[in-house]
Amino acid sequence: MTRWLIMALLLAAPAQAETIVAARNIPAQTLIGPDDLLVSPIDVPGGTDDPLLLVGMEARTALYAGRPVRPADVGFPAIVDRNQLITLIYDVGGLLISTEGRALGRAGEGEVIRVMNMASRATVSARISAEGTAHVAR
Repeated sequence: MTRWLIMALLLAAPAQAETIVAARNIPAQTLIGPDDLLVSPIDVPGGTDDPLLLVGMEARTALYAGRPVRPADVGFPAIVDRNQLITLIYDVGGLLISTEGRALGRAGEGEVIRVMNMASRATVSARISAEGTAHVAR
C-alpha cells in the first residue's frame, strides 16, 4: 500500500513551467528577434515564459546562450543615446520652458534618465517621449 501511495505521489507531481532562454549570445544594445529565443522546460524564478514580451525589445545587458532571459535584461529600443543633444521640456501650470539638453544615458520611450540643461549646466531627471524629447519629471 505504501508503495502505491509513493508511486501515485511521484506520478502526480506538477508539470514544470517553461522559461525563455537565449538561443545564442546576444550583445547589449541588440534588438531581439524570434530566432534569438528558445523555450526551455526548466522553471527559473524571475524568468519569463512568454516570448512575445521579449521579441522586438533591446538587450540592456549581454545575454548568453542557454541562460534565462529576465524582463529586467531587456527594455524598449533606445531612441536617445548617451551624449545626444535633445529638447528638454518643463511644462507645469501653463508655464512651458523648452531648452537644449544633453542626455546622460541611453533610453527608450517612457524611461527616465538624467539630462543636463546646456544653458545652466543643471542636471534633471526627465522622461523620454516617443519623439525623443525629454520631459522634466515633477
